[in-house]
Amino acid sequence: MSPVSLEARTHTALHVLKGAVVKVLGAKWTAGVYTSGSHGRLTVQFDRKPTEEEVARIEGLANDKIGEDAAVEVLQMSREAAEARWGDAIYDVFPLPESIRELSVAHIPGWNVNACNKEHTDTTGEIVGIRISKTRFRQSKGLLEISYDVNPG
Repeated sequence: MSPVSLEARTHTALHVLKGAVVKVLGAKWTAGVYTSGSHGRLTVQFDRKPTEEEVARIEGLANDKIGEDAAVEVLQMSREAAEARWGDAIYDVFPLPESIRELSVAHIPGWNVNACNKEHTDTTGEIVGIRISKTRFRQSKGLLEISYDVNPG
């Protein structure tokens, strides 16, 4: 196996974290993402600040999924085929221009699917682990920001 970049690990962690956020909070729509080095932030549409227990459950589920060393599939497919298979689950709040007809789709079966053209790890285990460092609820915008760090690997 070739060395995996820190950027790929941190970015793939976004997909793992999003899957845990959906399972614990039911927050479907991503409103923003950011990664730099080993730090990342996922912003989702949400209507309240999560409890400490919910944040701990999100982190625990994400690390469980990382521990499973689950496959991360990156599929090249037509927009029509992706929409037929997953519906609007592949999209975020920010629109994908209609002119884009071929998609790169990151898929962690049973966990997360998203149109995404970034570099990813081959498996979740390559992330090593994550720690949620901060949450910020922006009530006026209905947004929840979850900042995290990937473990050095």
